Amino acid sequence: MTLSITSSAFTHNGEIPQRYTCDGDDVSPPLAFAGIPDGAKSLVLIVDDPDAPDPAAPKMTWVHWVLYNLPVENAGLPEGVAAADLPAGTMEGSNDWELTSYGGPCPPVGRHRYFHKLYVLDIALPNLDMPDKKSVEKAMAGHVLEQAELVGTYARR
Repeated sequence: MTLSITSSAFTHNGEIPQRYTCDGDDVSPPLAFAGIPDGAKSLVLIVDDPDAPDPAAPKMTWVHWVLYNLPVENAGLPEGVAAADLPAGTMEGSNDWELTSYGGPCPPVGRHRYFHKLYVLDIALPNLDMPDKKSVEKAMAGHVLEQAELVGTYARR
């Protein structure tokens, strides 16, 4: 089975419902993981927006959520998962709001793409002490067995 990340809230390349954005309840969407290969030791989830601040002239990738050391037995995350309800052993990194929680889409202009990237690692990462995305990517370099992504879009009305 091929690694996949899906959501019951939106389809790949589909629109993310307002509920999961700054215009709604700003809660994380439900996510499902499947096809985790043998030999996997941990999962990493990074949600980011490469279209910031304007899709017509992007200047940066805005990071919305960083989780690492998700257990491989985990089949996904429920809607609106709170830090206290994350699977045992899961560690949080900081997003570009300098928070360790999910921050939903809140584009200043235009329709942005939001990449929900799932990585399967052959190791569990050490405690990186609330790392940013770059620190997690550096720590997992050379240890990625597989990766999958789910892309959603959002534009403010």
